[in-house]
Amino acid sequence: MKKLLICLAALLAAVSIHAKDYKLASPDGAITIVVQSGANLTWSVSREGTVVLEPSPMAITLADGTVWGKDVKFRKTTRKSVSQTLEAQNFKRSKVQDDYNQLTLSAKDFDLVVRACNDGTAYRFVTKKGVTIANETAEFNFPDNPTAWIPYERDRGSFENQFFNSFENTYVHIPVSDWDASRLAFLPITVEAAGGVRVSITEADLLNYPGMYLSNTNGGSSLKAMFAPYPKDIVQGGHNMLQGIVTTRQPYIYKGETGEALPWRVLVITDSDRKLADNDLVWRLAKPSEGDFSWVKPGKVAWDWWNDWNIKGVDFKSGINNDTYKYYIDFAAAHSIEYVILDEGWAVNLQADLMQVVPEIDLPMLSKYAISKGVRLVLWAGYWAFNRDMEGVCKHYSEMGIAGWKIDFMNRDDQPMVAFYEQAARTAAKYHQFVDFHGAFKPAGLTRTWPNVLNFEGVNGLEQLKWMGPEYDQVTYDVTIPFTRLVAGPCDYTQGAMRNAIKVNYYPCDNEPMSQGTRCRQLAEYVVFDAPFTMLCDSPTNYEAEEECTRFIASIPTVWDETIALDGKIGEYIVMARRNGSKWYLAAMNNWNERDITFNLPFETTDGASATLFRDGVNAHRNGQDYRKESIGVKDNKVTVHLAPGGGCVLVF
Repeated sequence: MKKLLICLAALLAAVSIHAKDYKLASPDGAITIVVQSGANLTWSVSREGTVVLEPSPMAITLADGTVWGKDVKFRKTTRKSVSQTLEAQNFKRSKVQDDYNQLTLSAKDFDLVVRACNDGTAYRFVTKKGVTIANETAEFNFPDNPTAWIPYERDRGSFENQFFNSFENTYVHIPVSDWDASRLAFLPITVEAAGGVRVSITEADLLNYPGMYLSNTNGGSSLKAMFAPYPKDIVQGGHNMLQGIVTTRQPYIYKGETGEALPWRVLVITDSDRKLADNDLVWRLAKPSEGDFSWVKPGKVAWDWWNDWNIKGVDFKSGINNDTYKYYIDFAAAHSIEYVILDEGWAVNLQADLMQVVPEIDLPMLSKYAISKGVRLVLWAGYWAFNRDMEGVCKHYSEMGIAGWKIDFMNRDDQPMVAFYEQAARTAAKYHQFVDFHGAFKPAGLTRTWPNVLNFEGVNGLEQLKWMGPEYDQVTYDVTIPFTRLVAGPCDYTQGAMRNAIKVNYYPCDNEPMSQGTRCRQLAEYVVFDAPFTMLCDSPTNYEAEEECTRFIASIPTVWDETIALDGKIGEYIVMARRNGSKWYLAAMNNWNERDITFNLPFETTDGASATLFRDGVNAHRNGQDYRKESIGVKDNKVTVHLAPGGGCVLVF
């Protein structure tokens, strides 16, 4: 017995020596991270003494069975503190304050880098040599079974089937323990933790690694990461033969030829919903850009597809033809709209060849015509068609004067597909073209690394209303995404409908689509939603019939010097203020419950100072198109506006 006790004591002593806590606090001291090494590598997070994340495993399992994170021994510890102001291009603020404390734990073959900021935390693994990764363990163990806003992937059966998706869905608001075990969810996910703390889970600096999904197969309050395995065989197929369909996969998720930094696992942590809508942590964690991108010009674009090329009062048959696009160009030029896009249909269908243009379109002529009017053309491209010869098509069309690309139907985020995004950005930049990624996963910092990437879809945007029935609730979705999806970065939502419906008169219509909610809600979305490249989704003739709203939309900037989220509650309402130069734009949107919104102005002004207000009309609850434009005075640096159900408003100072 005595010998047994001695052996047990020695074992416990060895464990205690091996196990070690590494603590890191945010610059303001509110957030504390504890990394514990030992038998397993874990991290935990607290905010002002309240546990946000209980000890949660993090590890990398290599293809040879080696586990980084099991019985790990760190050889070196490095700490640093940073406080800097960063210049931002094509973003929601021109200057970004970046304050953090960082801890780097170095092992033989990898580093673990942990960062604590005043508004969140992040960690990443950095490999020191080329490795093949079979799987990554990233768990998020929450105390007290919080509720969460979860964007499930559409129900396609197996997880393998769910790895092929468009990253568009609405949110369910449920306790984490009620998560459907058969469903994956894409990021970001926002968790409503105890004490009013909000946590948004996402990732940043995703460049050459599969994107992260979350699952909950155990019915508790622990979320686990899942990753699409590396494709082995990919065949052409899907929508109009423009997609890469994975038929078989490798037994690993990542293959690296050299050492590299893997993506950041990010927790945005705030004490209010409002601060989620104001956050820029993902941008700050991304790799800075290299080179000169001053040639990139964000702006608005007249769009053809949503309105089905449906122009009226002309003496030619509208559709995918030269006369129709000249009309769009003339409309854009008349309203100082920078771009016109040719969406799907300009290239020969089913060929996946962007050099084959339909005979109804004379692209050199249209591009020359647009340029003569001060407008540039943008081309839509399916993924397979663009990827088969991106160098050739970028060179060819840049010489024609084409400004950029809307690349669509990627619908995957395994390692090769994620790498495609940067390759597309790099190639387009070589020819001074920008990129709008549609059919895309959420942004994860690429807009900072490659400023010619202006936008990502990854959002259940206005296009849904071409086919979704009255049971679908776009209005609540609109006031959910500022606190969820938009935490990750800009979205290609495609707002601007001039047909506006309330609950009782909405119906889906492909040829003459409409929005849910009021006209002023559509105006407000240009201020609330981040999008350096912003669509005007409706037809030129519908805009010409609504000249007052059209002039206003055309005048709204798409990038900002300052952004301040003034108020908001997930799924209920959002109040946003943005400044471009000396002009302030303030906007609010709500759910289907009418309410009064008070703007506490983020700048000082005198009583009686005037502003231009677009607000819901008195009958907007009956007719969504009813609105008023008026000049109002300010008192006590506040303005109160009544919003109709599904309503909105915009103030301009």
